[in-house]
Amino acid sequence: MGLHGGVVVLRAAVLAAVLGFVAAAGFISNDALLERGHDTTGRSLLQAKKDCPVSFEGANYTVITSRCKGPLYQPTLCCGALKDFACPYSTYINDVSTNCAATMFSYINLYGKYPPGLFANTCHEGDKGLTCPEDTPQIEPGQKASGAAAVAAPAAALAAAALAVSLLLMSC
Repeated sequence: MGLHGGVVVLRAAVLAAVLGFVAAAGFISNDALLERGHDTTGRSLLQAKKDCPVSFEGANYTVITSRCKGPLYQPTLCCGALKDFACPYSTYINDVSTNCAATMFSYINLYGKYPPGLFANTCHEGDKGLTCPEDTPQIEPGQKASGAAAVAAPAAALAAAALAVSLLLMSC
């Protein structure tokens, strides 16, 4: 494979990474809902996860705790509240190389005192997971989350960036 072949492979890898980032923002994956961060099969040392780049510590959990209440947890209310809270973080909680999903659910369960597996067992929409609105702004690392008022790069801007990168790569 000559120099030209290496450039083509590099372009394809960069394009796949950019498009994967954009695609990840459109849903909350089933894997994230299953809270794989709490896996106790003994393989955790081999599968160490990176720390989550966004902080869930100071997030406003009342969007969930005010709507998803027991003892009869209504799926419509609980799943809608979960989506409202989690969709701005979907890029991060879908990244299986980090502990973002486990960290987020730890805080949700801390503040809401929910039964184990409540969201994983009740929130189902499609093959990929819960669908987030396309115009959901994504929380950026270091950015304070203040519910729906958080301002970040919209998914449409990410799609435009992916298109620009792919056009740039094709023109080289």
